[in-house]
Amino acid sequence: MAIPGVRGASLVDWTSGLTLGAAGDGPNRDHETAAAEAAELARLAFENSAFTRATEDAGPVEDLIVTARGSYHLIRFVETSFDSSVFLYLWLDRAEANLAMARFRLQGLTAGLVLP
Repeated sequence: MAIPGVRGASLVDWTSGLTLGAAGDGPNRDHETAAAEAAELARLAFENSAFTRATEDAGPVEDLIVTARGSYHLIRFVETSFDSSVFLYLWLDRAEANLAMARFRLQGLTAGLVLP
């Protein structure tokens, strides 16, 4: 993968929890379960008023980071011109990844992603 430390990545529809595409490994070698569980977290953050639009000029949640003992899990919502419910999910090895760089690269990837 092009981002150092990435073990796997998925494009996920957070309303259904379905993986639209995947590369690399998934946690516990299961992209589908990881996608469904990440979708629950994404839905909670995106729909909960405590995390969204605290002020009028604030936008929606951009990304989520979960830190575990040996890994990072990044969720980056994909902005589209239509009512999208898609995010990119990265699973990173904590010893090999640079979290700030991974967030920066993921931001660039989502900005360049074109969904029909």
